[in-house]
Amino acid sequence: MFSNSDRQILRDLARRIAEIAELPIQAERREFWKQHNGLKDVRPMLLVFPEGGWVELIPFSSLRCEDGSARLFELELRQRLYYHDHFCDDTVIEREWIANKAIRSSGWGLEPRQKHSGAERGAWTFDPVILSASDLDKLRFPKLEHDELETERRTEIVEDLFGDILEIKQRGVAHLSYHMMNEYTALRGLEQVMIDMIEAPGMLHDAMSFLTEGHQGILQQCVEQNLLSANDDSTYNSTGGTGYIDELPKPGFDPERIRPCDMWASAEAQEMAQVSPRMHSEFILDYEKRLLEPFGLTGYGCCEDLSGKLDAVLEIPHIRRVSISPAANVPRSAEKLGNRAILSWKPQPAHLIGEFDAERIRRYLRDGIEVARANGCVLEIILKDTATCQHHPERFDRWLAVARQEIERVSS
Repeated sequence: MFSNSDRQILRDLARRIAEIAELPIQAERREFWKQHNGLKDVRPMLLVFPEGGWVELIPFSSLRCEDGSARLFELELRQRLYYHDHFCDDTVIEREWIANKAIRSSGWGLEPRQKHSGAERGAWTFDPVILSASDLDKLRFPKLEHDELETERRTEIVEDLFGDILEIKQRGVAHLSYHMMNEYTALRGLEQVMIDMIEAPGMLHDAMSFLTEGHQGILQQCVEQNLLSANDDSTYNSTGGTGYIDELPKPGFDPERIRPCDMWASAEAQEMAQVSPRMHSEFILDYEKRLLEPFGLTGYGCCEDLSGKLDAVLEIPHIRRVSISPAANVPRSAEKLGNRAILSWKPQPAHLIGEFDAERIRRYLRDGIEVARANGCVLEIILKDTATCQHHPERFDRWLAVARQEIERVSS
């Protein structure tokens, strides 16, 4: 498929991954994650997700492969190597390559529309397609289809390329995260949904009921078609974290047929950040609870401030990980959570912008770490939503160095 030159570049990178994966630190981190996810307060765990910043850390122009598909492979490999070479976080580098199954969805019957600013990586606004309650009739339950031939084609390509270097794993649906309010506001418009809570609550409930039933149907199709894959491993968990844990899978586990009870799943409703706890529960959380109930362990939240809603969040079935955003009241959140669920703290990514103030970052992180420890919390620190580092990649390294120093200070 690839030229000899591209193939050599990719295989050389894969060999480095294989070597790094065998280092003792990987097994040590894996064990720390298992204890941490099992609510053992071993030490605060630390992860960074550059997200939008990747284009500045590894510019596409720096890639050496010529073929477009090979360049995507190269980028993924170089990102994994960048973690080892630069980041002192708790990312586990595994000796594996994931071949994703070719699973297609028929969709919900309506497609979101947006009006873009035209600026590169710029803003956009909603262009609603659901204008009245009658438009809900245009929605359809999604149907899943697994293209087994395409899955085998994908697998054969990477087996031929990396099979003697990395473990090739076929993966189906492994990251289960529900974003129903995001899906609906994309069709209805965020401002209009806020108005509907007062002027048309019945319409909003009808929409959430439909989406809930649709997602339940999707999960059932995944079970019937055997499309679920285990995620008690390095799979991205909730909105930050990893899935390593000894509590999953559940008794009766069959590795050839994964069940929802063997898996992590999560939900969030960032669009509801500004509504009251009562309205948050009524219009979205009560529906999300139904979706999360079948799973072995669950997480909740993303960038929304959940400080005043944690009583309801802690009622989610099998809740284990709760996102505490940069906007949240960390002391209040720590007091509420205690050791009942992981406090997944998302510190302020804007500290990577403008003048880098290491001492300010140190004070900020120290305050969060100390208040979490004072309340007996199981803490993880997840730097994410990093849209840019203003072309100063070293800021990630420096931020992580400060965070690691503060973690070691309280762990020694």
